[in-house]
Amino acid sequence: METVPFEVPGSMITRGWSSGLTPTGSLSSLATASVLSQGSLGSTEALIRIDQDQTESVWTPDRGIRTQDVTCLGSIDPSLYKYHDTDDDYELPDYHIGRIWFRVQYERETEKLLVTLIKARNLPSRSLSHGNTCDPFVRLYLLPDERRYLQSKCKKKTCNPNYNEDFIFQVPQRMFRERVLKFTVFDVHKRQRVVGHATYPLQDHNPEESAYVWRDLERELTDTTLGRGEIKVSLTYNPHYERITVGVYEGRNIKQVVDRELPDFYMRVNLLIQSRVTKTKRTAVIRHTCNPVFNESFNFKLTQNQLDSASVTINAIQVYGATKDKCTGRVVLGSFMFARGKELDHWNEMISNKLQRISRWHALT
Repeated sequence: METVPFEVPGSMITRGWSSGLTPTGSLSSLATASVLSQGSLGSTEALIRIDQDQTESVWTPDRGIRTQDVTCLGSIDPSLYKYHDTDDDYELPDYHIGRIWFRVQYERETEKLLVTLIKARNLPSRSLSHGNTCDPFVRLYLLPDERRYLQSKCKKKTCNPNYNEDFIFQVPQRMFRERVLKFTVFDVHKRQRVVGHATYPLQDHNPEESAYVWRDLERELTDTTLGRGEIKVSLTYNPHYERITVGVYEGRNIKQVVDRELPDFYMRVNLLIQSRVTKTKRTAVIRHTCNPVFNESFNFKLTQNQLDSASVTINAIQVYGATKDKCTGRVVLGSFMFARGKELDHWNEMISNKLQRISRWHALT
C-alpha cells in the first residue's frame, strides 16, 4: 500500500462537506491518506486521519467527510425545533372521552357557515392493552336537521387525530341563531361505534368574528344540552278515516328568544308531505309563562300510502308585539326520511299501534 500526502481543499470546508470541524471551525490543512485499491470495501475510498484532534473521518466523493463522535459548531439540534401544541396540555376530567377543536366563521354576504374541524385529543382506545386502537372520523350536523350531515376523513390507529378539514353549511341570516352545530365522533372497527357528541349553539357565536372553540365530548346529549325546553305531544292514526291527530298539551322551560319578564307563547303545527307544507294550524296564545298549557288537538288528512313520506313539525313561537313573532325551537316527528332518535321512535310507535294515542315529551331544537 502506497502513502500519498495531499491537502484537503478549502472548498470542502466552506461548502460544509466536513463535519470534522474544530472549535475554531478549521481542519488541519495537511493530512495523510492511504489510498486503497478495490478490495474488501468494494470501492476506492480515501481514509483521512486528522492529526489535530485524533478523530478519524472517512471521505467519499458522493458524501464528503464523515467524522464520528465530533459535535460541530453550528450543527442543528432537532430537539430544539420540535413543535409542542399547548392545547394538548389539559387536565383530564373524570370520565373523559375526548375533546375536539374547531373554528367557526359566518359570511353574511353569501350566508355561509364555514367550519374547520381541526383536531381531536384523548379519544378512548378500543383496547386497554394496546394504545391508539382507534380509527376515528367526525360527522357534522346543523340542528335541527339531523337527516343531512358532512363527514370528515377517517384517521387510522390514533387517539389524537389531526383533521384540518373545511366544511360549509348554507344558513340564512334570519335562521342563524336558531341553529346548533353538532359534532359526533365515530370509531370504525368492523362496524361504526359512537364515541361521543359535542354541540355549539350559534346563538353563542358572534357572526362578525371567527371563533376558535373546543368542546369536551359527551356520551349522550341530554335535553338540557340545547336548552330550549320541552313540549308534550301525542300522535294518533286512524286508518279507517285516514286521519292523523296531533295533540299539543304543554310546554316546559321554553327558552325565550326575546328576554321578557312575562313571555307569551303559542304552537304552530305543520303537516308536510315530502318536505312540502300541506296544512298549518296553531294553538291559542298562552300568556305570561314559560310553562304554557295548551291541551289542544288537530286533525290532518293523511292516507296510509303517505305515512312514509310525511312528517309533522311543531314550532314553539314567542309573541313579539307588533313585529314578527320569533320561533324559539321546534320538534320534527316523522319517518326515517325526516326524523331520528326519539322523534322517529314516536312516529313508528304510532304506526304500530293504530287508533291508540301515543304521548311523549320531546326536546325543542
